[in-house]
This record gives sequence, C-alpha cells and structure tokens, in this order.
Amino acid sequence: MYDRRGDDERRGMNRRAWLKALGVAGVTGLAGCSGDDGNASTGTESATATDGSELGTSEGTSTGMDELPEVSGTYRTDISGSLATLNPLYNNEQGAADVMSYALDLGYGFRPGTEYFPQLYDLTTDGGDVWVASLREGLQFGGDYGEVTAEDFVYQITELHQSDWAATADAPSWPSELNVERTGTYEFQIELPNPNPLYPETYDPLLYPIPKALLEPFVGEQDAQGLENNAELTELQFVEGGNLGAYSLESWNRSSNITFTRNENYYLREAEDVPDRFGNAPYFEELEVQVTQEQAARLGALEAGQTDSVAVPPNRVTEFDGMDGVDVYQIPQPFNEVCVYNMRDNGWTAGPGNLFQKKKFRQGLGCAVNKQALVQGVFRDYAQVQYTWQPQWSQWYPDESEIMQFGTGDLYGPEATRSRIREAISDTDYSYGNDGQLLTPSGDQVELSLYHSAGQNTERNMAQYIAQEFGDNAGIQVNVQAIDGTQFTNNYWQQQVPDDPSQYEWSNGPYNAGPREVTSANPWDMSVVFGLNTYPLNPTTASVFFSRDSSYNPYGYYPSWDAEELFQRANSAASEEELQPIFTEIFKNVAEDQPMGMLAFPADTVGYSAGIVGPAENFFSGWNFPTWYRNE
Repeated sequence: MYDRRGDDERRGMNRRAWLKALGVAGVTGLAGCSGDDGNASTGTESATATDGSELGTSEGTSTGMDELPEVSGTYRTDISGSLATLNPLYNNEQGAADVMSYALDLGYGFRPGTEYFPQLYDLTTDGGDVWVASLREGLQFGGDYGEVTAEDFVYQITELHQSDWAATADAPSWPSELNVERTGTYEFQIELPNPNPLYPETYDPLLYPIPKALLEPFVGEQDAQGLENNAELTELQFVEGGNLGAYSLESWNRSSNITFTRNENYYLREAEDVPDRFGNAPYFEELEVQVTQEQAARLGALEAGQTDSVAVPPNRVTEFDGMDGVDVYQIPQPFNEVCVYNMRDNGWTAGPGNLFQKKKFRQGLGCAVNKQALVQGVFRDYAQVQYTWQPQWSQWYPDESEIMQFGTGDLYGPEATRSRIREAISDTDYSYGNDGQLLTPSGDQVELSLYHSAGQNTERNMAQYIAQEFGDNAGIQVNVQAIDGTQFTNNYWQQQVPDDPSQYEWSNGPYNAGPREVTSANPWDMSVVFGLNTYPLNPTTASVFFSRDSSYNPYGYYPSWDAEELFQRANSAASEEELQPIFTEIFKNVAEDQPMGMLAFPADTVGYSAGIVGPAENFFSGWNFPTWYRNE
C-alpha cells in the first residue's frame, strides 16, 4: 500500500512484498517510476524511446549511440521526509528502498515490454516448479567480505527469511514449503509446491545480496534486534568499495541530505547482455538526495533549476510542463485510489448493524460516485477510471463487457444508488425519508466519517468530492476528517492483536488480527488514506486483499465469491494462456462484489530538468537509471 505523506511521494508502510510489486527494482519514487498512461510533451530524446503502450516496448542491447555520454556534474532530487534506516533486511518504506537502489542493486528487474532484466542473477525454469538462479560472476561486496556467491543468498533465505525469530521484511516471500538449496558456486534453485510460470513477476524471489559472514553471528545468537540495528546494514557499509551499485554512499545527514559518489567499478559496465549505454555507467559524478518538507519549496527548486526531479501535483502539471527548463512525465503506476469501508464490528458508527457488510449496499455506494468526473475534476485528467483490481493497460485486463462499471452510465446517479440501497436495507429498520435522506432506525440521517491524510490537498479534494456525491445520490451525510498517516495506521487501520489469538479462527498479525469482532483501538467508517497495489505483472499476488483470513484484511472483507478457489487455480496454472480466463473471472467477481470503492489510477506526474535523458512514460521508467545523463 502507499500513503500520501506528500502529493509528490508514495511511501509504503507495510512489508516489502508490497514495495517490490511496484514493477521495477529501485529508483521508483526518486528517479520517477510510477504513474498513468502518459501524454505529456517532454522534449527529450528519450521520451518516445519506449513509446507504444503503458508497459513500453521491448528494446535490444544497442542504444544506437555513436559514443557514450560524458561523465559530469551532479544529479539532484528532493524528497519530503527523512529516512529511518537503509537496512535491506528490515526496511519497509518505499522512500528508503529508492535511496538504497542507488548503492545496492536487487537481484533483477523488468525492462519495457515486461522483459525480464537480470541484474545480479538470472532466473530460469523448465516447468515452472523449479527455478534456477544463476549469479553473475565477479560480484564483490565491500570490505573483506569478498565475492558474492550462491551460498550468501541460500544462507539468507534459509537462516533468516525462513526462520521463526528474525522477522525480516522478506519472510512472507519464503514460506517453509519452498525448498531452497545451493547447486553450484554461482547457482541455487528454488523448488515451489506448485508450478508458477509468473514466479519472477511475483517479486518473491527478489533479494538483496548480504554477506553470509556478516549474518552468522546474529544467526548464532538469534539476535533479531542486533541484526536490525547493525550499522554495517543500516548504513550500507558492507558494500563500500564493492561493485554492487552504480553509486557509493558518501555521507548521510538524516535530517537534511544524502550524498552518493560515482562507483567506477559498477558490475554492469562489464556485462554483455545489457544495453550499450551501461558501458561507462553511471554518468553523474555525484548524486544528492535533499530532504525538503514543504511542497512549495520542492517545486520552487525545480523551477529555479536547483534540483533535477520532483513530483508535480495534478493542478500544477500544465504550468510546469510549459516551463522551458522542465519536462513533466506521466508515468503509469499500479496503486489505486480507493474508498475503503470498515466492515469490522467498529465500522458503521451511524447505528446498529454494519451495512458495509452487505454486497448490495456496497454496490449502491459504487453507483454514487461519478468516476469520470472525479478523474477530470480532482486529478485534472491525469488518471484512469478504475472498475476492478487492474489498470486498463494491464495485459490481464478483461474485456469491458465482462465487468460491471459502477460509477458510469446507468450505474451512476441517485436512482441506481438508492434502488440498491433500498434492497440492502429491506430486512433492517433503516429507511429513506421523504426528503431523500437515508435514516437510521431512530429516524436520524445516517452520518459517516471519512478520513484522509492531513496536509494532502489532492486527497482532501477527493474526500470532499466523495462526501458530496454520497450526500446527493445516497442521502448520507459524510464528515471529512484529516488525520496523520501514522496515527491512522496505529489506531485505526491496524487491529489490536488479542492476548490469546488461539480463541479465534485466525489471527494473522495487526493487519488481520482475527474475524470482524477483532477491531482497531478506535472506530472508523471510511478511509482514503491508503491506496493498494493491483499487481499488473502478476495479479495472483493480489489474493491477499480478497481472503478473509489472509495476513492483510484491515477492513474485514468477506468475499461473497470463492476467491480462494479462483486464486488457487491461478497459482496452479501451467501457462499464461491458462491464466487469462481465470483472471477474467476474478476481476469480474471483484467488480461485482465491490469490496471497496474502486475509483481511479492516478498518474505519477514527475517533473525533470529538461536536460535529463533517461525518463520514459511507461511503467518501467527508471529500470536503467544508472545510464541516465545530462544533455548539456
């Protein structure tokens, strides 16, 4: 998920399973990777390099350049908040993951056209059940840790991620039923319980390299706290002097800035299976990350030429795209804008029962919001309408005739809304009054709360629009309330984990501590604080959002369709051809069941200095960040 601590920056707060699924390994937020379908004029030669679709088109290894760019100058980017840690094993914030990517590559990524891009290792399979990871030779840690081998990865997986004491960010990706073993100095294999032709697209096998010798003392003592706080990990000291990243961390002032310098030993410079432009990468002498809390100051720096990349809010895109020194890119991204309904027992504070638990009531609310007007008014057309759990540019998106399009056409307006709500309340004491207000059993108008993140203008405007639409079309009074994102997470979004979890059918941590009677510390009705990932490369990963006993169900959703069976079928599919009809059935059910108000996919609109060559208006923008340069 992401929260909106700044209209410029999306930083996930939960486990890295969500962070990985952004679609690229690293540089997503800071270099600018995530957004929508992209029609802005950019003015740089790279803007159309992958033109063709939101996923881009496949490219060869030749860049068509007569000579490599000159190495010069500094690349600067601004972020809105400081970072707590850079520990690859425990970090769970997207902002920190972006910063780490400058100095430490992950195992692999994807290029435009959804082409697998091996960084540290390649992944291959014959039948989808056994995957072989083949490391590049010559990968070097810093200090005295030496060469990276398969044993480093196998040890990390089996002794940390599959342990019951370390509680690493990657632990959910490595359940005990996965058998991992070293099969050579530079090779290890992963045996899955079921074939998965899209296993790399799940991002589960995506790992950072960590030296076995660094981990061994903590494993021996089962010292999770020591491992989490170890300076070699939190400050990336174990890669200093190595070749695992394009840049080297030079200095870190936690409250103000982070400075990197060019790593002349970057391993991909010697690789033969990468585009030619990696030949002398990276092309900046230095890279600076500046912490600038105020959005106005960040935008001012971009306008003045004092920084090279800043996200631009929708209401300022036209202005900044018209500046001579700035190019604004619209970049597709997988996170949605959703109005989440609290179906747990402390939701629906208006009166007895919880109408959110009724499918027909949720469908009524789905008819209450004009999604196209939301996209045009709040997001200034820098977004796409959402009808189901996939962006329309995904290869897995079903034919539009297959899904119900709530909030559009005949499925929008007061009649469509109230007819469904009347059906939902027919067995209750709720009713509609003569003036069109939805009334509680005591005769008062239904009043509900809707939370949004404090200080986020776009999110506030969206919440106010939803409130107006619910009032006009559903007869519900909505009270919009601002709240700090961390406060909402701790006191509203997470449940209170019971002292005795065994008394419940399930209890799977603070994001799903049990059935609906297990609640958060404070009651709440609706929220637009968080957006969730739709996983367009491999939608099977989204199963976590649609299972009542998964590790992630803060809202208490119980599907009326057999979600578990359908996702099991998808996970057992032997080919991509088998997957499409299964995904179509899943997305059809999600659209009909309306587990939450699915509203829009906003673009990431990122402003770059006009001379920066590298960004592209597709989902994978940033995959080749080490090759970006300044065209003076």
